[in-house]
Amino acid sequence: MPITIPNAFDVARLEAQRPELLREAARRSLAYLETLRARSVAPVPAALEALRALDTPFPDAPSDAAETLSLLDGLGSPAAMASAGGRYFGFVIGGVLPASLAANWLAGAWDQNASMRAGSPSACAIERVATRWIVEALGLAPGTHCSLTTGTTASDITALVAARRTVLLRHGWDVERQGLAGAPPIRGIVGEEVHATMYRALAVVGIGRDQIHRVPVDGQGRMRAEALPVIEGPSIVCVQAGNVNTGAFDPVADICQRVQPAGAWVHLDGAFGIWAAASPRLRHLITGLDQVDSSAADAHKWLNTPYDCGLVSVRDPQALAEALSLSAEYLAQSADDPMNTTLEASRRARGIEVWAALHSLGRQGLAALVERSCALATRFAAGLRAAGHDVLNEVQLNQVLVSFGDAQTTRRVIEAVQRDGTCWAGGSTWQGHAAMRISVSSWATTEDDVDRSLAAILRAAAATFASS
Repeated sequence: MPITIPNAFDVARLEAQRPELLREAARRSLAYLETLRARSVAPVPAALEALRALDTPFPDAPSDAAETLSLLDGLGSPAAMASAGGRYFGFVIGGVLPASLAANWLAGAWDQNASMRAGSPSACAIERVATRWIVEALGLAPGTHCSLTTGTTASDITALVAARRTVLLRHGWDVERQGLAGAPPIRGIVGEEVHATMYRALAVVGIGRDQIHRVPVDGQGRMRAEALPVIEGPSIVCVQAGNVNTGAFDPVADICQRVQPAGAWVHLDGAFGIWAAASPRLRHLITGLDQVDSSAADAHKWLNTPYDCGLVSVRDPQALAEALSLSAEYLAQSADDPMNTTLEASRRARGIEVWAALHSLGRQGLAALVERSCALATRFAAGLRAAGHDVLNEVQLNQVLVSFGDAQTTRRVIEAVQRDGTCWAGGSTWQGHAAMRISVSSWATTEDDVDRSLAAILRAAAATFASS
């Protein structure tokens, strides 16, 4: 019986369209990037309203690919948050380095599954180089294994799986074989200003909130090492490099010295702050990085790679491999395949973008990228203080917290700044005080961007005070 091939899918037509379509995509992408300095950082209401045109029933018939791209650009680009530009200061979101974006385009054309060498020897080889460079750039302990994930939350979970295995084995329990039912309880120990996602990561590995001990912190959110509890039973201590509000660092070396001799695992959440270790001028802020058992961070924040990309580092590679490795008869596996040390099996080839970022920057460029953001944050803080506003944090890194008086006034200023569109900064609450949170994380931010943004913030504040 002859096999009928559906004619609604025309391979020849798609291949013929591809060259011009990709050239057009590049043209439209460049046109979008070139408008960033002139446009409102937040999309205007009309652009958001226009997105409704995309909400149609699922099309029955194929569309011309050029038409699809035109529709996506025409409606999607004006509605995008201009976080790739120099005046976006929200949520510690970096821009995208040119080399890393170009690598992303190239890797998209390669369309590699970076799960194992048998599937993509090139992607796995490039990732191995990129992760080795990360270990070297950050000064992690020799022999530390680094893998790439979707982001810090996934990295936290990945590291905590290895931590769970290790601390339970120290008390005679093999969790991979025996499961969690009946296992000795694990205590999580965190600072009172721990990032919210750490609670999620602890919960995923079976450590509920009732099993978490919260350690008091100082006025900048740093864990007070002298207030740590006595380590009894399986314990995982989660420290922080770069408080999400203040940018402050826990005293990591002191904490490691206090808890590791008693068998506790120390995990560091360094979503953005860990990159301070790449700077000779800032490295002193993060003492003890080579002593932690594991760490988690983002590349899509301060390294300025495309979303999504995180990294997890574990000092004992065997602990990670034994907790996560998988096997199947059909898989042509190698022991060092990335899928054996991450939560994913099939995975995007993020290592290509990380390699491009690190190769294009080099050690000096990476340090300068981090130091420059911190200097620009200091410039922000100086301007806000000079205008009489209250900067709530010690601006040592890239974070600035500013209050404009009472909570209601501060929130009104934030809303006015976001409506204005010159820049975008979000709100937060810091130890009972409402604040605007300014995060300088993009390679694209210039002194002019800071000065323009500062002027817009001060105008919004003055107008808010005048209307009160």
